[in-house]
Amino acid sequence: MENVHLAVEEEDLYSGYNDYNPTFDSEELENDVGFQQAVRTSHGRRPPMTAKFPGTAIGARPLASSFGSRVPLASSMGRPMTGAVQDGAARPMTAVRAAGYTSSLTRGSTFDPLGQSKGPAPPLEAKNEDTPEEKIKILEKKVNDLIEESCMAQSMGTLQLALEKAKEAGRKERTLVRQREQSGNAEHISLDLTYSVLLNLADQYANNEMYPEALNTYQVIVKNKMFSNAGRLKVNMANIYFKQKNYPKAIKFYRMALDQISNAHKEMRIKIMQNIGVVFVRMGQYSDAITSFEHIMSESPNIKTGFNLILCYYAIGDRERMKKAFQKLISVPLGIDDEDKYIPSNDDTSSNMVIEAIKNDTLHQMERNLKLLAEKYIMTAAKLIAPAIETSFATGFDWCVDMVKSSQYVELANDLEINKAITYLRQKDFNQAVETLKTFEKKDSRVKSAAATNLSFLYFLEKDYDHADRYADLAMNADRYNPAALINKGNTVFVKQDYEKAAEFYKEALRNDSSCTEALYNLGLTYKKLNRLEESLDCFLKLHAILRNSAQVMYQLAQLYELLEDPQQAIEWLMQVISVTPTDPQALAKLGELHDGEGDKSQAFQYYYESFRYFPSNIDVIEWLGAYYIETQFCEKAIQYFERATLIQPTQVKWQLMVASCYRRSGNYQKALETYKDIHRKFPENVECLRFLVRLGTDMGLKEVQEYATKLKKVEKMKELREQRVKSGREGSARGRREGREGSAGSAGVSTPVLTSPKKASIMGTSEVDVKAVSQSETKQHSPLLDSGRDSGHSSNSTKGERLSAKVRSLPGSNEPYEASSPKELDASYMDPLGPQMERPKTGAKKRVEDDDFADEELGDDLLPE
Repeated sequence: MENVHLAVEEEDLYSGYNDYNPTFDSEELENDVGFQQAVRTSHGRRPPMTAKFPGTAIGARPLASSFGSRVPLASSMGRPMTGAVQDGAARPMTAVRAAGYTSSLTRGSTFDPLGQSKGPAPPLEAKNEDTPEEKIKILEKKVNDLIEESCMAQSMGTLQLALEKAKEAGRKERTLVRQREQSGNAEHISLDLTYSVLLNLADQYANNEMYPEALNTYQVIVKNKMFSNAGRLKVNMANIYFKQKNYPKAIKFYRMALDQISNAHKEMRIKIMQNIGVVFVRMGQYSDAITSFEHIMSESPNIKTGFNLILCYYAIGDRERMKKAFQKLISVPLGIDDEDKYIPSNDDTSSNMVIEAIKNDTLHQMERNLKLLAEKYIMTAAKLIAPAIETSFATGFDWCVDMVKSSQYVELANDLEINKAITYLRQKDFNQAVETLKTFEKKDSRVKSAAATNLSFLYFLEKDYDHADRYADLAMNADRYNPAALINKGNTVFVKQDYEKAAEFYKEALRNDSSCTEALYNLGLTYKKLNRLEESLDCFLKLHAILRNSAQVMYQLAQLYELLEDPQQAIEWLMQVISVTPTDPQALAKLGELHDGEGDKSQAFQYYYESFRYFPSNIDVIEWLGAYYIETQFCEKAIQYFERATLIQPTQVKWQLMVASCYRRSGNYQKALETYKDIHRKFPENVECLRFLVRLGTDMGLKEVQEYATKLKKVEKMKELREQRVKSGREGSARGRREGREGSAGSAGVSTPVLTSPKKASIMGTSEVDVKAVSQSETKQHSPLLDSGRDSGHSSNSTKGERLSAKVRSLPGSNEPYEASSPKELDASYMDPLGPQMERPKTGAKKRVEDDDFADEELGDDLLPE
């Protein structure tokens, strides 16, 4: 029995698979209080307090099965996982193998789906750059990089660098071809790369104006039959011949290119034909040009070709065809969408955002530029043909306006009307211009404002400030944001010397258009008038930042710095003025005046002399130069300047007196005497001239000295009588005014007339006249050396009647001998108009004094010789 083995029931291999952990029982979850609390709150998301097994987030419970408890595996939610048993035995085989599990999983193995435990990947094998194929690839990449760098340099404007890169690309490409041939890969030579290199090189030669080299390079491409479509490069060659003004060859190459381009490329053919027409125009062959342009207008009309066609018809003088061409020009479709599509609608927000995005994009800017170009061509064509298509330009303008009104350019009709008025202005027909502009008063606000602005400007130029003010107001009422209207209004207020109000209008114009240079300039002048020099300086500095080379702005800055007592800054700005306008005599004279004020006489002389060279009629410059030569003791050089002043002001005696004084100072007494005699013939009552004649005649021992002395007495007597008469007239008028004031004061008292002696009145009158004359001369004075000659022509300023009456009163009767009313010695003293002569420099030698010991003693007989 011991050897008898009982039959034991075999263990079912597939038992236990229907058992499950109650944790996964989803039917009772609704009754599970802890689970429901975890769902409603964050209780289930709290971190676990402890971990039963190392390396897990939550300790998993061992699962019971017919095979024993399983190994608890780690998971983020504590879910028990299968795949291994406790004792490390293999899992029993099933009919279907589970995905992602292996039968060899043992205890302690880690989960590594990405295979990171195997370590880093082995490094890539380095390329061997020594092989010929790799060298060729590297060289080909360098060639492409050089072509790209050359094109980028050209786009940035550095043409020389672009040419250097293109040449280097050519050298590298030839090296590349040789290496391919040496390696036996000649069939792999890239024709596209060779074509790109040659085309870029030719283009850079042309950009650098190296036309022969460019033509040779283009010939290499064109003659190579392996390059497809190389024939169209003859257009580039024709363009070079056009720049060289070789028009027959340009036409030849344009036609060759036209023959090699198929009809499929219609736009290309149209552009080439347009170039052919332009070349014919340059050659003066207008009929051939008309043929090309007419073909283009029939096939694919465009604005530029239509304008060129009108120019050709105008050149041959065909009126009717000019009209037809103008009608074709205004009917050319621009292919531009209506501006209304850029107006946002209030309903759709998304479409409004799209409209806002495309309102000022590149495409819309291109459309605006195309429309502006078309309007410019139409306006220019109308102004050109208007005088030629009809008997008068007004009739021609009216025809053009009617045609434009019936086209898509309706808004240009008003601009043409304004141009008609401007044409009247150029023809000096102001009345017609004003009448034309007045017709706009009943039109829409924009046109009315433009017309009223022009009218205001016209009346301002004619100094009709009332009408200018009226039309400036009309322009402002029509369009308050029109800066030109505000400037005209400010100008009309400026001439009325209401500078504060004018400044307000100029400021408003600047607020409407910050780039309005006229308003900024006028505002600076207004502040200058108001003596707000710092603010005026700010205005002109801002204007200088906008107009860098405006001589007017820089001159105003120089004047402001001079008023601010900063002569060095004024000189700097005037130097900039001269750099812009080197022949401006006023700026040169001002520079000379500033240097003279700084004490730099030599520099002042240089600028005054340059000013005299460009404008030899400026009296102030002539006077300064003459005084400079007298001061430096070169009187003979000063003579030419005073003689020129005599020609400019022949009625001013002082210049002729200065010429005579220069002759006398230089030692030419005979010439000085002749000059004084000539002055005496022209100005017989000039006292200074007679005094010089008496003095010179006395020094030279001339016989006619007594005659000049007698004339001098007569002239002085006449001058004294004239002054007494003028003084008595003044005294009488002053007494009358005084008595009138006393009488009007009422009957409070009796006024007693104050008697004044005639002698006292005469003295007072003389002093008043002298002071007045001095004050006038001081305001015009430029040279301190010429003070004394200022009043020498005073006696010649009286009228002829006064001179005759004075002569009659001063001359004696027919039976009486001539004698002065009061015995008076002859005053032959004179004052040199050029100032006193320089004294002779003193030397160190002393005057020898001879002492005579016997001067006070009488000679006796014993001392006489026997």
